[in-house]
Amino acid sequence: MFDYIIGKITDIKSNSIVVENNGIGYLVYVSNPYSFELNKEEKVFIYQQISEDSNNLYGFKSIDEKDLFLKLISVKGLGCKMALPILAVGSIDGIKDAIERENILYIKKFPKIGDKLAKQIILDLKGKLGVVATGNVVDTESELYDVLVGLGYKDKEIKPVLVRIDNTLSIEEQVKEALKLLLK
Repeated sequence: MFDYIIGKITDIKSNSIVVENNGIGYLVYVSNPYSFELNKEEKVFIYQQISEDSNNLYGFKSIDEKDLFLKLISVKGLGCKMALPILAVGSIDGIKDAIERENILYIKKFPKIGDKLAKQIILDLKGKLGVVATGNVVDTESELYDVLVGLGYKDKEIKPVLVRIDNTLSIEEQVKEALKLLLK
């Protein structure tokens, strides 16, 4: 079993990267391959899935991301190929917060997650995800951040806008204000 691989990123594909270590290129499926830099040495945390017809590696930028992935795949009916897009679309804190607050609508926004599976995720993981940032300010910022990432904005565009948004507004009003600022 692998814990992590330190190596040079030699290829970036739509859903995976190739990490070269000691002359061997490891194909690693990741949630956001473009968060890795081509030809740069990176530490990639690894989960190895072995089944009767495949041997796949799944990679993560942080140990927290890997831990959340492992908890997600422990949910009945949720496999690796469904858990990876959840990490691509949502932030770690946003996902944890949605599960703790039983926010089914937030969880259902992820690809291939319906009402039944969203309820199963909450049932299996509520109270098991560790400390989640609390307080209305952090929750709405996290949710706003996730919405803006989902709309295609980059981290460097979003962060300066987040500090300018009034956290007492509803999430819908926050999104409208953020889009006004981003479009200037």
